[in-house]
Amino acid sequence: MRPLIALIVLAALLPLQVSADEANVEGFDSLQEEQRYRDLTAELRCPKCQNQNIADSNAPIAKDMRDRVYQMMQDGASNEEIVGDLVGRFGEFVRYKPEVDRRTLLLWATPAIAVGIGLLAVASIIVRSRCRNGQKTVLTPEEQARVDRLLADKERE
Repeated sequence: MRPLIALIVLAALLPLQVSADEANVEGFDSLQEEQRYRDLTAELRCPKCQNQNIADSNAPIAKDMRDRVYQMMQDGASNEEIVGDLVGRFGEFVRYKPEVDRRTLLLWATPAIAVGIGLLAVASIIVRSRCRNGQKTVLTPEEQARVDRLLADKERE
């Protein structure tokens, strides 16, 4: 009987949790601003919960970041300013889509470079193998005489 009561109480409290999460995004003047907030918090990564964005994370740092996003939006900051502020505070790691610069180009190009080097190595091995198979070995007269002697000795045995 007690587990049933506990289950009923838990089920009754579950909507309160959902409404508490929704309360975090109230206070916007328009639906566009609320959507902008949701988009911004969805594109920033939580520094503590590395596979969650700050909108989904329950970590205190994510709540601080959401509050910072909300406050900067209320102050009239642009999306770039908000993201730049959080990147300046927490590092490039908080972006799911980092800016393209020399470091990120090298990071993204490394698999292609590795595959290219592997293909060149395989092509080199194939070309060398074909060159070796295409060459006929020509014996010098002394080598041919020695081979003939060895074969003659082998036949006598």
